[in-house]
Amino acid sequence: MVRARIDPLSGKCSVKVIASSIRKGNIIERDDGQLYVVLSAESFHPGKGTPTTQIDMRRLSDGVKTTDRYKTTEQVERAFVEDMDFSYLYEDGDAYTFMNDENFEQVMVSKDTIGDQAVYLQEGMKCILSMFNGQCVAIQLPARVTLEIVETEPVVKGQTASSSYKPAKLSNGARVMVPPHIATGTRVVVQTEDGSYVERAKD
Repeated sequence: MVRARIDPLSGKCSVKVIASSIRKGNIIERDDGQLYVVLSAESFHPGKGTPTTQIDMRRLSDGVKTTDRYKTTEQVERAFVEDMDFSYLYEDGDAYTFMNDENFEQVMVSKDTIGDQAVYLQEGMKCILSMFNGQCVAIQLPARVTLEIVETEPVVKGQTASSSYKPAKLSNGARVMVPPHIATGTRVVVQTEDGSYVERAKD
């Protein structure tokens, strides 16, 4: 059974969950009373010994990163964040500006929060921002984007799709490995989470 706890001073709502249920973007409260955003969470199940969950996180107050290891069934204090729909507007130095689709308010999101996925942001792109006390602590981009190949090795006759992939450069500057039959000028679908090639675009 999950029990939510509301701090009467801060109005903060938190709940105890098992460590193995923690996911990237969650906000957790450590024993030091500080709030941390989860950067990655991975569970390990050794053949012998106790299963553990390793959580990499960043402190909201000052950006300091830390790593904790818990037993997978250990209780962790998770604070609630609100997921809201935003549209991407533009990049400004070390931050990215998004607009709330409901009230048109704008928020700035740091490069640290978006991470490597920033390269896939496109003007007007619909994203989900996890907001905590008016601050964006995590972001979800669309799972896939369509981009054009601007540079790759020429297609060699006789090569099949099952041959090893070749490097290519996308219109946003990112690098991707594509099948040998993909030529420069081809539009392809790419996963935003890891930058991997999915398929040739249908449009």
